[in-house]
Formats: sequence, C-alpha cells, structure tokens
Amino acid sequence: MKHKLKTMRVYDLVKAIKMYSDDVLYNTQKDLAIPYTNGYRILVDRLWPRGINKEKLEPFYWAKEAAPSNELRKWFGHDPDRFDEFRRRYIDELNNSVYAQNFKMLVLDKLKEDDVLLLFAARDKEMNQAVILKDWIIKIIS
Repeated sequence: MKHKLKTMRVYDLVKAIKMYSDDVLYNTQKDLAIPYTNGYRILVDRLWPRGINKEKLEPFYWAKEAAPSNELRKWFGHDPDRFDEFRRRYIDELNNSVYAQNFKMLVLDKLKEDDVLLLFAARDKEMNQAVILKDWIIKIIS
C-alpha cells in the first residue's frame, strides 16, 4: 500500500516577498518561524548563503552535495538564457550521482512523516536549482 506523502516546498531564504505559485511556496528566512513553514528543512545551495545565520535555520540539513557542481553553477551564473541547458545538465548530474540517489531516498522517507522544505538563496525564484531538484524528485515519485 502506498503512503500518502506530505508536501514538498521550495523556500527562498533571502527575499522579503511571499508568492504562491502552484504548490510551490516561496518565503523568507524571517518567516521560517511561522507554523506553516514547519517541516524537514534542507538547504540545497552548495555555498553557504551570505547573511544567513545558521542558528536561525535550526534544525536543518545542508545537502550541498545535491547542489549543482561548482563548474555547472559557475557556468550558469543565473543567466536566464542558460536556464534550460542548466536544467538539462543539472538533471544529468543528479541522475549520475550516488549522493543524489541517497538524497532522493532521504527526501522520500521524510515526506512520509513530514513536509520537506527545500531552502535556497538565489534571487530568481523560478530559475534555480531548488526548483529543478523539486521537479526531479516529484517526477520520480509520480
């Protein structure tokens, strides 16, 4: 029998705006204390975001190995014209990474018990690795 999974959301740590789009909720670090942001928190940036206090995120898991490689991250440079190719290359990295496969299993296990919050610090809320990672996991579980 299949378990009903909880919600997986993507959260922006930096911007001071809230926006709702489909089932993806974006909000700020300050809002992480609000009850609807409770869940298993996973930071999916390779580098620690500037200006973010680790203690304010507690408890959280930092999955930097699930983030795009340094080479891919630097190549992308958050250039919207490169996003489609960035998505393709990042998914290829995920599909060929033992760590990403273990990360996927961790997320699936957590989703059986709790919401999962993928945290990121990119300025662009629609063209970033957290959105791709969420889509990659959803595609696997659907």
